[in-house]
Amino acid sequence: MIDHILIGLARFLVGGRPEWLGTQPSLRQRIYFANHGSHLDTILLWAAIPTRLRPTTHPVAAADYWGKGRLRRSVALDLLNAVLVDRSGGGAASGQDPLAPLEETLERGHSLIIFPEGTRGGEKLPAAFKSGLFRLATRFPQVELVPVYLENMSRAFPRGAFLPVPISCHVRFGAPLYIEGGETKEAFLERAREAIVALAEVN
Repeated sequence: MIDHILIGLARFLVGGRPEWLGTQPSLRQRIYFANHGSHLDTILLWAAIPTRLRPTTHPVAAADYWGKGRLRRSVALDLLNAVLVDRSGGGAASGQDPLAPLEETLERGHSLIIFPEGTRGGEKLPAAFKSGLFRLATRFPQVELVPVYLENMSRAFPRGAFLPVPISCHVRFGAPLYIEGGETKEAFLERAREAIVALAEVN
């Protein structure tokens, strides 16, 4: 019930109408990867996933933001069923693999929502991707990789804002892609990024 209220409020404020352009909702295991413009991205993209798919579709959220404070943590874990990751590098220093929770989720046959830039950006187009998506694509080649473009999110909820600005946002889903045999990390990450750029150019 509370999750429906949260979704309804987010959609009332900024819209977030899903546009399935290159694919359709499916029970297939997927990694949805998107540009990252605001803290509202996680909620809006998850809300764009059909209700029947949400129990097995887990947003990957930064522990340094979503893990702090009782309310944020409750939204992330209890409502969104998110996987929290450490972006500080402390996990790697202590011998803990920051991608291990993501791999465990995929090993269970569930899907993920990730933001390969690793942090929010204020530009229309995504910045260079970090290597995590490449590692997951290599380890789980059977999983569909679905690009998603979140339009206007950095304008609707800019850094430092307390409440969203009522600007219409859209969630565009593109055609799935897979890692190709012999493809280098750099080539794959740029190809994945260009798939989101192509969605940004859709009128």
